[in-house]
Amino acid sequence: MPEVLVPPARWPRWVANFAASHGEPALRVEAGALHGRAPDGSTFAARLPFSVPYDGPPEAAALAAALDGGAVPPPTWGVLLVRKGGFALARVQDRAVVASKVGQRHVQGRTKAGGQSQQRFARRRANQARVAYEAAADHAHRVLAGVGPVVVGGDRVAVEEVLADPRLHGLSVVGPWLAVPDPRRAVLDEAVVSAQALVVSVENAGPVRG
Repeated sequence: MPEVLVPPARWPRWVANFAASHGEPALRVEAGALHGRAPDGSTFAARLPFSVPYDGPPEAAALAAALDGGAVPPPTWGVLLVRKGGFALARVQDRAVVASKVGQRHVQGRTKAGGQSQQRFARRRANQARVAYEAAADHAHRVLAGVGPVVVGGDRVAVEEVLADPRLHGLSVVGPWLAVPDPRRAVLDEAVVSAQALVVSVENAGPVRG
């Protein structure tokens, strides 16, 4: 199912728009999520951020209220964004960023050259990417050491390369996955907000304004 991130403040309007487009949904709680099925067959599944299971009553308002229960967000958590040539990370405590780092490393783009030139270029590009990932891992170790759950995003291969660093094996990665462009300060700030949004999967619902 396609996923959308819905800030808690916009959740009541999102549900109202869904009902207006597809009919009032029947709600149930299953597998840690609030599920809705409309009369036209459209469905959604809404989950709390940080992969926290929802086990409250089958009510849209109750799902949003669960975000005020103290467990979401956790007291301390982190964000790690990585793409080739760039990374951004933040340590969040009491809903405020207390430490962060944004960095860029040059990684050459692809080339159409062939033969030995292509091989040399590929090796140089791989070395540049490795240096970029090592730099990201160095800062992640410094900023995110001892943090609670970590929300990640960017390029999946790049994120996996950074998390493969033995110093980061203790990090607990949770959802949602954040699809972001090249990490910059503004992108990191937005990612901190997005990490705290409800994760809503929609099927056969068409465009729903949030």
